[in-house]
Order: sequence, then structure tokens, then C-alpha cells
Amino acid sequence: MSNGEAVAVRSAGGEVRGTQSFVHTLSWCWKRPSLTALEIAWRWAYGIPAGAVVWWEAARIWSAATVDTAALGRMTFLDPLGAAKTLAQMASLILPMAIGVAEWLGPALLIAWVVMSSLGRTVVLRRISSLRTDARMQARPGTLMALQTLRVAALGASFAAWIWCLWADVRFAVDGPIAAGHEPNLVLYCAIAIAATLGMFVLWAAVSWVFSVAPLLAMLRGLGAGASLKAALRLGALKGKLVEINLVMGIVKIALVVLAMVFSACPLPFESVATPGFMMHWYVAVGVWYLVASDFFHVVRLVAYVELWRAYEA
Repeated sequence: MSNGEAVAVRSAGGEVRGTQSFVHTLSWCWKRPSLTALEIAWRWAYGIPAGAVVWWEAARIWSAATVDTAALGRMTFLDPLGAAKTLAQMASLILPMAIGVAEWLGPALLIAWVVMSSLGRTVVLRRISSLRTDARMQARPGTLMALQTLRVAALGASFAAWIWCLWADVRFAVDGPIAAGHEPNLVLYCAIAIAATLGMFVLWAAVSWVFSVAPLLAMLRGLGAGASLKAALRLGALKGKLVEINLVMGIVKIALVVLAMVFSACPLPFESVATPGFMMHWYVAVGVWYLVASDFFHVVRLVAYVELWRAYEA
């Protein structure tokens, strides 16, 4: 790639700001759809078969559990205790079978994700390298698999912490008032659940940059898994810029989720005239739009990391 086509990394007072060239990075990625196409290809090559297997097992469990669907249709927010009782009865039928499937399907899907994501990330980063003559990257799939395993473990720990927060929320806002002979405080429960979810999301965005930068350093410098993690933690002033980019990407993901919810709700005022087939096609289209947009911004984050690293190396 010529110097005139390079993504501009501006500076203020001699210091590169993390999001100062973000618009240029968006434009650069938008003009090179092959990067997004590669990202979509490897993610969907994993996601479609994995989703099909999960759907098959879920349908099998649902049919075998003989759930009272009529009772589910009668649930209402005006009777939270009755709804909770109905959900508890349904969970008692489904959970034993679901846990049995998850014991073998969960590890299989995680292993497949580690392998596929490592190979896919290698292909995308090398494609970025081919578009930039100053960013040659070595293929190190084994190192990326080790790093991705660590990322999955860290993500699992964050989910465990999030579930613990929700469980504590239930004890405080639901079980506590019921034990005292009062109605459960659902407003407080929802408020704490939303705050805990957003807080955990922001925390993950603030710390997960290490697992995104380490594969990049492994391919740029030819490092192993441990050495690339140490190098990621020793980037000095660049760490703040990487956190800045990661937080911006977190905000973008929240915005995409909100937009997907808004688009999904658009046909609801016309529910009386919209056919079930149209509604199904609409929801599928919104889901596909969200996934494609999310994949595009994954590529934008990778390119932004490369640009910041090259600017500081220079």
C-alpha cells in the first residue's frame, strides 16, 4: 500500500491520541470490504454449524421435557410470584437434560472456537499485512490458539462474576422481601441487574485489550504466548490509547444492540396487518445486519491497533 493510502494517524503536541484517527480507520476499512468479508467468513463458518447443533439439541430437549406452553402464555408481570413459579417448574424439567448436553457440547464448541478463531484471526491480520507494506506479520496459529484459550478462560471468569452479581441481586431484591413477608422489589432488581451488566461490560472492555493486542504482537515480532502477553503489558503510554479504542468499541457494541432492538420493534405497531412470515423475515434481516456490523467493527479495532502500534514504533 502506498503512503498516500495509509491510514492517517494524527498527533497533537507530538502524542498520538487513541481515537483521533478513528474516522480515517473506519473509512479505510470501508473501502476494503475484503477484510470484513474474511472476518464474516471465518466467524460464520464456525457460527452456522455451531448454531445448528445448539438448535437441534435445544429442540430435542424442549420436545422431551413436555413443557406446559399454555402456562407460559398465561404469565404476566402483574403476577410475578406466579410467573416465577411457572418458570421454576419449567426449569426443573429442562435443566437436568440441558446440563447433561452442556457437559459434552460446551467443551466441544469451545475447542472448535479456539481453533477456528485463531486461524481466522491469522488470515485477517495477514490480509491487513498484505495491504500495508510496513506491517509484515508471521503466521503463528499455535501461539494464537494458546492466547485465545487464555482469553476464553478470562471471559468465562467475567461471566461467572456477572452471574454471581445477578444471584446476589436476586437474594437482595427478591428473596429478602419475600422472607420478610413483602412483595419482591422488581424495579430494584431490574435496576441492579442493568447496572451490574453495564458495569461488567465496561470492565471487560477496559481489560480485554491485552488479549486482543497479544496476538498482534506475536505475529509482528514472532513471539510466543507468554512473551507476547508480557510485551502487551509493557507498551507504556500506548496502553492508555489501546484502552481508549477498546472502550469506544464497547460503546459501539452497545449502540449496535440498541439499534437492533429498535429495528426489531419497528413493525410492532403494524402487528395486526403484518403476517408471521414477514415478522420472521424481518427479525432474521435485523439479526444478520447486527452480525455483519459487529464483524466490521471487529476489523476496525484490529486496524486501529495496528496503526497505533506502528505510530509508536516509528
